[in-house]
Amino acid sequence: MLTLRSITKHFGATIALDGIDLDIAAGEVHALIGENGAGKSTLMNILAGAFPPDAGTMMAGGQPYAPRGPADARERGIAHIHQELALCPHLSVAENILMGIEPSRGGWLQRDALNDRAAALLADFGRDGIDPRARTGNLPLADQQVVEICRALARDARVLLMDEPTSSLQRANVERLFDTVRRLRDRGIAIIYISHFLEEVREIATRFTVLRDGRSVGGGELARVSDDELISMMVGRDIQSTPSPTPDPRLPTPEVVLQVRNLSAPPRLRVASFDLHRGEVLGIAGLIGSGRTDLVRSLFGLQKAIGEVTMNGNGFGYLSEDRKNEGLALQLPIADNVTMSRFQTCARGGWIDRRRQNVQTEDVMQRLRIKAPGPRGVVGRLSGGNQQKVALARLLHQDPDVLLLDEPARGVDVGSKSDIYREIRRLAAEGKGIVMVSSYLPELFEVCDTIAVMTRGRLSPSRPASEWTADAILQTAIGAET
Repeated sequence: MLTLRSITKHFGATIALDGIDLDIAAGEVHALIGENGAGKSTLMNILAGAFPPDAGTMMAGGQPYAPRGPADARERGIAHIHQELALCPHLSVAENILMGIEPSRGGWLQRDALNDRAAALLADFGRDGIDPRARTGNLPLADQQVVEICRALARDARVLLMDEPTSSLQRANVERLFDTVRRLRDRGIAIIYISHFLEEVREIATRFTVLRDGRSVGGGELARVSDDELISMMVGRDIQSTPSPTPDPRLPTPEVVLQVRNLSAPPRLRVASFDLHRGEVLGIAGLIGSGRTDLVRSLFGLQKAIGEVTMNGNGFGYLSEDRKNEGLALQLPIADNVTMSRFQTCARGGWIDRRRQNVQTEDVMQRLRIKAPGPRGVVGRLSGGNQQKVALARLLHQDPDVLLLDEPARGVDVGSKSDIYREIRRLAAEGKGIVMVSSYLPELFEVCDTIAVMTRGRLSPSRPASEWTADAILQTAIGAET
C-alpha cells in the first residue's frame, strides 16, 4: 500500500530524516516508534503533503506518490491525525469533521446533512454525546481529539497516519479508538501508528519500525522483541527509573509550603483540601473532566474560586496540559520562552542582555537534554517532546517554590519522560512542593510521594503512593469506593 525509499529531509543545518525506508501493507497496523526529535512527525508530514522530501521516492498503491499539498494527499487516500490538534476552534464540530467535503446542493451548504453525517461518525466512535453543532473551541481537549480523529475517518482513507491519537483520551475512549482501528484494518486500510505507550503499540500493531536521529535503526515483528530491546533501539542508552525516596521516620516532617482548605470552582471543582510539604510530589489522579485541571488552574488564578489558600514560599509555577495554546509562544526563540517569566535575571537597564539570556537558557537546555540548534532556535520548529521540555525549562528558570504540573509528560517519548521525571525528583530534593496531575498511573507511582484522587469534583485525602494500587485509584475515581 505504501513504499518509501531513502527519504531525506533537512531543515537548514538540521538533518531531520537521513535515508528512511518503509513498507506498509494493506490491512496492517504498523507502529512507528522513536524518541521525540527522531523524525516521526517529519515523516508523517511528508506523507501527508505538508512539505516534500529533499530526496528519495514514494509509492502509494503501486503508483508514484509525490503530493503537491495536503489536499492532494487526501485525494490520494492518505489522511493524517495530528499529534497537535489542527482544528478551527471558531467552527462547529460538524464543520471541522467534514471540512472540504461538506454536503451541498447548488452551491448551498446542506447544514442538516452536515450535522447528521458528523453525528453518525461520532456515534460510530462511541461519542454520540458530543453535539455536532457545538463550537469546537468550547470542548474539552479530549473531545477535541475525538473530533480530529473523526475528521480523518470521514474521508474514507486508504492509508491512515495516526500521530499520538490517544494522548488526551481516557482508557474507555482508547478502547473505542482501537475498535475503530481494527475495523479499518479489517477493511484493508493501512495504518501507521505512532505512540510512546509501548503497551498500546503491542495491543494494536503487528510490525514496527524504530527511528533514531532520522534513521531507521530496527524493525520487524513486535512479538519477537521485548520492551527493553525496543527502548534500547529508541534511545541508544539505558533508562534508569526514578523511584520516589522512602521518607526517614526519624526526621521531622518538612514544613507545609501550601495549605488548601475547601477550594471550590463550580461547576467541576466542588471541594478540595490538602497540605503540600516541601520536598513532596503530590499526584492528582482521576478521570478527565473530574476537576483535576480546574484545581491547578484555580490555584494559579486562571479560574475564579472560593476557599482558603495559604502559601509559605516564593510563588507558583504552572505547566499547562495544552502546551500549544497556553504553554508556549511557538513563534519565539527558546531563550525568550525560557526566560519570559523572569526577564530581570538577564536584563540591564530595562534591556535584555542576549548573551546572558543565552547562557541561562543553555544551562536549562543541558539539564533537560533539549535537542535544538541552540537557544535562538524557534520553539515551533522543535518536536513535541522538546517543546514540552522548553515549557518545563521556563519553570526551572522561574524558580518558584510550588510547581503545578498538568500532564507534564503528555505526548513525550520514553527517554524524554525519564529526563522529566528525573528533574521533578531533583526539584523535590531541593525543597520544592509539586502538585502533579496525570492520567497515566505508572507515572504517578514512579514519581509521586503521595497521591489523591479527584472524583466528580471532590478530592480524596492524600495517602502515600505505596498505600495505593492501580485498582484502588480507578475504583475511587469512578466513585466505587465510599
